[in-house]
Formats: sequence, structure tokens, C-alpha cells
Amino acid sequence: MFNKTDVLETIEMIEKEHLDIRTVTMGISLLSCIRADGASTAQAVYDCVTKRAQNLVKTAENLSREYGIPIVNKRVSVTPVSLVTAAFPEKSALVGKALDRAARELGIDFLGGYSALVHKGTADYEEKFLATIPEVLAETERLCSSVNVGSSRSGINMDAVGQMGRIVKQTAALTAARDGLGCAKLVVFCNAVEDNPFMAGAFHGIGEADTVINVGVSGPGVVQHALKFVPDADLTDAAELIKRTAFKITRAGQLIAKEAASRLGARFGIVDLSLAPTPARGDSVAHILEELGLEVVGCHGTTAALAMLNDAVKKGGVMASSRVGGLSGAFIPVSEDIGMIESATAGKISLDKLEAMTCVCSVGLDMIAIPGDTPDATISAIIADEAAIGMINNKTTAVRVIPAPGKSVGDEVSFGGLLGRAPVMPVHGGDASKFIGRGGLIPAPIHSFKN
Repeated sequence: MFNKTDVLETIEMIEKEHLDIRTVTMGISLLSCIRADGASTAQAVYDCVTKRAQNLVKTAENLSREYGIPIVNKRVSVTPVSLVTAAFPEKSALVGKALDRAARELGIDFLGGYSALVHKGTADYEEKFLATIPEVLAETERLCSSVNVGSSRSGINMDAVGQMGRIVKQTAALTAARDGLGCAKLVVFCNAVEDNPFMAGAFHGIGEADTVINVGVSGPGVVQHALKFVPDADLTDAAELIKRTAFKITRAGQLIAKEAASRLGARFGIVDLSLAPTPARGDSVAHILEELGLEVVGCHGTTAALAMLNDAVKKGGVMASSRVGGLSGAFIPVSEDIGMIESATAGKISLDKLEAMTCVCSVGLDMIAIPGDTPDATISAIIADEAAIGMINNKTTAVRVIPAPGKSVGDEVSFGGLLGRAPVMPVHGGDASKFIGRGGLIPAPIHSFKN
């Protein structure tokens, strides 16, 4: 039960502290859409998505008005397209473009699932599918792509890692006029989850029901504001405050998720607890860490502060929702967080420090601009490093880097909206091409054998 103080506090969170529902994402199974050829399958996919999600935007807008909670994004995730087009992978682009057309006509912000799962090996049809990613992302507006190249149970598919370095570079080149924007819609995972509502990595897992509603909540500004009232508290008390705040934020997400699922005739999937920042001031994960006592995010102590924040958010959120899933924690995308942008611009945070931070938070190296002439083997090596962190620590990690065409260290790229802007950050100059060229499979760690 909410008392008067709780209601007033929630209103203040919404009006002054950037509390919102970051996304209501409808997951849709496309397995029933498979036909004998690419064109027929693309049409069936378009018909399926437009039918099932036809009321998604309207329902989210109605809920936002009724409950007074902003719902920023309305999204759809679908079955990994590589599975849907396995019999005709060279025609996968037809399905991708059909999905993008459906998203545009429905008013969906992003649609995820132009994806492949190749963590233990890459089948022939998946090789052909992966080759379509750069062109499809260049020719679509709202479609997002993800590839899972490793897991704690299978190891890391280094052949796929090598291929993804090349694909990232090709995608950047094909969208050079927009600072490599296509790469902002492409993420490479280790331990990808089936119920992630956030883009660009969302896809609808094959173990899910036909139609599911997953919700991602967000409230970095709320957490930062709460910490301002305890400037001298020790870290135990600060963590307790973050837990209580995360509980309140998550309750709002649970309410919206269950109501949206009921109205749309879908199953309620999960609430993702992730603190997802934006480029707006007052909505930054980096500023939470600075509120805890760091002079600037990136200095020594940042990893410890982030670990505490991530754990407290999860502990508070788990108590508030019957179904927690997705990624759940704290995101640290450079271009989408004003505090990260400022720290990176000032040279206070490096790629190495960001990598260390990914050991203790949600996902990984996210929305980072790097020089456009970065070799594809270096990009593959960055992916391999991050996948190793995920594999060994049994957590989801990912890489979404943008090799900005024609840009070098110190330049800036700008994508607008929630994707924000970012300075081009340096990468190490050592050559990893021989390591990446070896290919094969990095075996799973010994602690993966749990049967």
C-alpha cells in the first residue's frame, strides 16, 4: 500500500528527478512465420508484427497519461532472424527490411532481433546471415542487430569474433555520412539473455511465449538526488538508501508492465532493473558515482563505487518485482551519459578503465567512439577481451563501439536523441591480428561444468 508521502515522493521523482519507464518492449515469436522462400517469409513477418503490436504505442501512451509516468520508448523484439531465414539466409535482408517497415508504420522507436547466436560455432547459414548485417543496418532506420559470440558454458567462438570485427568496420563505412551510426545499432554479446528489453541487444528468445511484455525502468536522477540528502553517510547506509530507492522505482515498473501485458493480451515477462542514463543533465550514472565521493568518474575507486551501486540496485529491485530479468544493474554507455561524456572529453576515463568497470556492472563497453582507422583485428580483440570477462564471471557482457569514419582522437561524433554524442577515444596500438587470426574456440572455464 502507498501512503500520502509515497505518492508525493513519486510525483517529485517524475517531475524533478527524471524518473521514467525507459521502455515497454513487446517480444514476438516469428517461428510461425517461416515459409518456403524469403519473400513469403518477409510478408508473414510483417503481417505478424503489425498485427500483434498494433496497439503497443497507443496502450503505452494511455498508461503514461493515466499513471502520470513518462514512457520514453515503445519497442519490439523478435526471434533471432538468422533462425527464421535458415533455409534461405541470402534473403535475410528481405525480412530485416520488412521488420523496419513494420516498426516505422507502427511508430515503434526501435525493433531488435536481426540477430544470430553463434557462441559455440557458426553454421553455414549463419555465415551468410552475418554477412548481410552491414548493408541491412545501413538501409534501415529502426532495426537493431546483435550477435552472441560466447557463453560461460560453451566458451568463445573466435572465428565469429574475427568476423564481427570486420562487420563492425563495414557497417561504419556504409554509414560514414552519419558518423558510423549503423554501429550504434549493433552489439556483440557474451552470455546474451532472452528477455532483454533494451536496444540494441534485444531479441525474443526461443524459450519465451508467443507474445511477451518486458519493461525497463530507469532512475539515475532519482538515486543521485536521494544521495544528496546523506552526504556524510558511510557506504553501508548509502547502499541501504540506494536499495530503498531502487525498490520504489521498480514498483512503478512492475505496475506498468502488468497493466500493459493485460491490455495487450500478452504475458508479463520481466522488469529490467537497469539504471539507464541519458545525455540530459540530472540523469547520469556517472554523477551517482561522483555523488558517492569520487572527484570524477574514472578515477581510482570508480570500479568499487560502481560495484556497490550495481549490487544495491539489484537487491532493492528484486524485492519489488515478482519477475526480474533482462540485464538489471547499471549501464555505462559513454555517449548516452552526460557524466561519462564530460569525463571522456576531459581525458579522465580510458577504455581500459571502462573495461575494468564492466567486470562489476551490466553489459560492457557501450557506445564508445574510436578512431575510424582502427584495424578490424583490434576491434575483434576488444570484443574478445570483453567476452572473456563475461565468460569467466558468468555474466552478460557486450561491445558496442563506433569506429567513426574519418575521425581521430579528440574529434567528436553526434547521433542525437538518446544516442547522444561522444569524443573519439584512443585504443592501444599493438597488433592483435595474429591472435585473432588463429580462430577456433576459447574453451569454457573449468567452473562451467556444473551438471
